[in-house]
Amino acid sequence: MKKLFCVLLLCLGDASAMFAQSGLSAWMPHPDAIELPGIPHGRLEAMDAFESKIFAGTVRDWSVYIPAQLKSGSAAAVMVFQDGHDYANVKGRWRVPVVFDNLIARGEMPPTVAVFINPGHDVSAQKPQTPWKNSNRSLEYDSLGERYARFLLEEIFPEVSKKCEISTDPEMRAICGASSGGICAFTAAWERPDAFRKVLSTIGSFVNLRGGNAYPSLIRKTEPKPLRVYLADSSGDLDNAFGNWPLANKQMAAALQYMGYDVRFDFAEGFGHNSEHGSSVFPDALRWLWRKEVHVPVVDTKGDLRGDLTLLNLLVPGRGWELVADGLGFADATCADKDGNFYFSDMKAATVYRVGLDGKRVKIADESVSGLKFGANGLLYGCQGAKKRVISINIADGAVAEVASGVQPNDLAVSTDGFIYITETGAKRVTRIDSKTGEVKVVDEGIGGPNGITLSPDGATLAVSDFKGEFVWAFCVGVDGALSAKAPYMSLRLPIDPKGEFKFNEPPPYQIASRGDGMAVDRIGRYYVTSALGVQVFDPSGRLCGVLAKPQPEAPLTSCILAGEGNNTLFVTNGDKVFRRLLTIEKPR
Repeated sequence: MKKLFCVLLLCLGDASAMFAQSGLSAWMPHPDAIELPGIPHGRLEAMDAFESKIFAGTVRDWSVYIPAQLKSGSAAAVMVFQDGHDYANVKGRWRVPVVFDNLIARGEMPPTVAVFINPGHDVSAQKPQTPWKNSNRSLEYDSLGERYARFLLEEIFPEVSKKCEISTDPEMRAICGASSGGICAFTAAWERPDAFRKVLSTIGSFVNLRGGNAYPSLIRKTEPKPLRVYLADSSGDLDNAFGNWPLANKQMAAALQYMGYDVRFDFAEGFGHNSEHGSSVFPDALRWLWRKEVHVPVVDTKGDLRGDLTLLNLLVPGRGWELVADGLGFADATCADKDGNFYFSDMKAATVYRVGLDGKRVKIADESVSGLKFGANGLLYGCQGAKKRVISINIADGAVAEVASGVQPNDLAVSTDGFIYITETGAKRVTRIDSKTGEVKVVDEGIGGPNGITLSPDGATLAVSDFKGEFVWAFCVGVDGALSAKAPYMSLRLPIDPKGEFKFNEPPPYQIASRGDGMAVDRIGRYYVTSALGVQVFDPSGRLCGVLAKPQPEAPLTSCILAGEGNNTLFVTNGDKVFRRLLTIEKPR
């Protein structure tokens, strides 16, 4: 026993020496994590064990903190904590109920309901001694995609709402976690910024446990989302076969800062993969997260290479999607004339409209078309798959003429010398129509779902999107209108498959179909492709510049075109609505 006591003293001495050498002190609770006299105390209520349907066959323990200041009939802010047992413990490191009591009482954060939720565990298995060992933790927390966010929004929040009213304003919703819980918090907000706008992550596992190492590159190639993100880590965090945690968090912070996010990164020397550093800065992190200051994005692309067409330089600060038309049946077939007037079809209403530079909408023809393009002769050509024909429309008098029949066109592109290229999606082919002679010829077969189609500014390249696959295919266009040199030129970002198998230490499962649809090209050669994830933008060499979010996330994004004054505005059809957004088309100098 004496020998064991001496060893214990020696270990304590080594630990003290370590803290002294690193300039750190032994862990002490933050002053705001200590109960103070005269402060109203919220109540912590244990909830019945919850069995999930989204994570079928799993059950979890959880609890809810309700602040003393919450008034009946008013909606509270809400903050979700993964590994909730650790955060709810008032004698542990985090002591969230105590910190909330103190900060809410001083007005440094709003009255906030805290949801402490543990990861799920297999209902048929014996309950482990600690929730850290729950069987579904890694699957729920480390997996990318929206499944965990759906679990919170569709299963947990309705139960919380039975206790008290919680705000539906995403600015009043925060989510927090450490380690795998940290990446889980970020993923929930990344996937559903309409539901969560504030993220607090410490020692976040942004490494290759289940593909989370992809986030820094995804962030840099995705239109910035309205998130406020707090990150914390330390030099003593993990470095193993799955990645380097300190480096991964530095990469996350750098990517978020590059894209102009409201981000704060606290990094310390020493510590380890534990809660000592995170808990020591937790009250300060909450103050920063809930501060009322309005963030003004700062974008600095001086580090870009000369040839880079970064997404940031395309976006106009403060300008997002604007509504052009609503109340439509189904919008499609975007097109523009040489003056920048915008055209589209309401397919259900069987009407073609023009929206002038003055914003006024007028009817052009009583036709339902899925693709529209002007020819050099001034005629407007349209696809009518249901009628198995391509038509021309004279916009001066609305006269309609049949150009070709016996085809089933989806979309089209028209060359300056009068060749009309159509995609026949069902037949898996690209067909060429000579508008002068009426000759119809199949010029390509084999693309799984050829859909959107466009010509490069010089007319030398024809690009075709694959609705059922992951590529935009490119062809060289000959002087006689022939196609050659077929190649998968652009790789579309694919949606994560929520029904797929999320394997450990592998990328997430992706859906095979990108739902690549309508296409457009700007005057310097960027390609715009509507898809399941939004408008994907590629530079002339086929590299992804980035992805613009859908205006209506749940509605199909079908077509797009550059129109408006100077052709600097991107118009899209999105379900029953049409939207536009101003862009900066020219290359930065």
